[in-house]
Amino acid sequence: MLLGFKTQLRIRAPNQKIALAKHAGTARHAWNWGLALTKSLLDHNQAYPDDKLKFPTAIDLHVLLVKMVKPQHQWYYQVSKCAPQYALKQLALAWKQAFKNIRKPPRFKKKGQRDSFTIDGAIECGHFWIKVPKLGKLKTYERLPCGFKPKSVTISRTADRWFISFRSEIEPVSTEFVHGTVGVDLGVKTLATLSTGETFPGQKSYRQHEKKLARLQWLHRRKDKGSNNWRKAQIKIARLHRRIANIRKDTLHKLTTYLAKNHSQIVIEDLNVSGMLKNDKLAKAISDMGFYEFRRQLEYKCQLYGSKLVVVSRWMPSSKTCSHCGEKKETLSLSERTFECSNCGVKLDRDLNAAINLSHCGLGVSPNVASGVAMAGSLPVSACRLDSADTTRVKQEENVSNC
Repeated sequence: MLLGFKTQLRIRAPNQKIALAKHAGTARHAWNWGLALTKSLLDHNQAYPDDKLKFPTAIDLHVLLVKMVKPQHQWYYQVSKCAPQYALKQLALAWKQAFKNIRKPPRFKKKGQRDSFTIDGAIECGHFWIKVPKLGKLKTYERLPCGFKPKSVTISRTADRWFISFRSEIEPVSTEFVHGTVGVDLGVKTLATLSTGETFPGQKSYRQHEKKLARLQWLHRRKDKGSNNWRKAQIKIARLHRRIANIRKDTLHKLTTYLAKNHSQIVIEDLNVSGMLKNDKLAKAISDMGFYEFRRQLEYKCQLYGSKLVVVSRWMPSSKTCSHCGEKKETLSLSERTFECSNCGVKLDRDLNAAINLSHCGLGVSPNVASGVAMAGSLPVSACRLDSADTTRVKQEENVSNC
């Protein structure tokens, strides 16, 4: 299977920093030029429906770039031709996704924000170096996978550091699982609650550094725009944002690796994260936990370690249903952190109750087989052991009226 590998570059020579910045600037210029051209074309087609023009492909944009832009800007020839070419490919893909309502339309890029470019060609990897066309040998802090030559690499900048990423072929790891099926319930107060009773608290990195970030942003607004002190303050803000993101990713990586390595089957709920973020009161806390990133990491790690990921429908009332007898509550407010069943009298944490119900779905059994109560939405959707990680998830067919 193909896995992405990303590591920091060890850039100390000034000429290498200048070369990287030139490549990123060229890719950004090609993106903005292509975006302006395609937007003007869409405006023309909207204003004159009888005289519509064909929307250009990535190849059409590159041909126009060579004819119109490169002769006017000679610095295009100082960098690799792959940098603007891949930028236009990514722009065409962004428009394609926007037309299908998968993502929002592309926007113009600013200097210093998410600078990146892609290069292909004769690429060689060593233990602590990688040789890239037009840039030469770039050193790394981390050992690279040897014996593998990537077809293309993407170099990006975060704050004042440069990173390189590529995809490498990795064989699945065979592991002996310690535990069987486990249900995982995600929450805002506690990141994950397992059906075994284990809890994993979230680091809440943004909340921890929120005051410091507000202070740096306040100081940044009072600098003269474009001055050296303004740029230094901007880098400090970017460094803090990078630290917040790294803490969140580290927490999620440790949790997902533990689940995929030690459990043969993991059951989670198909959360509507984009809909949850529309809640003004909980949007910041939900974003700080990283629910979408948790599922993304869990999907490819289950493929890597051979475990099975089961995604249960979001319409299943896992928090309202008693995990002991199957009795369902009509209402359960978010402030009620303890689940009390009026039928059997069981009393336990609501997140633990939901996790146990999810584990029942993975096993395909009801909470109480003797009582004959069937679990609503107990038909799971397997999201792992697919041909590729990008396979479209199968929609679950279930009778919602039983919930």
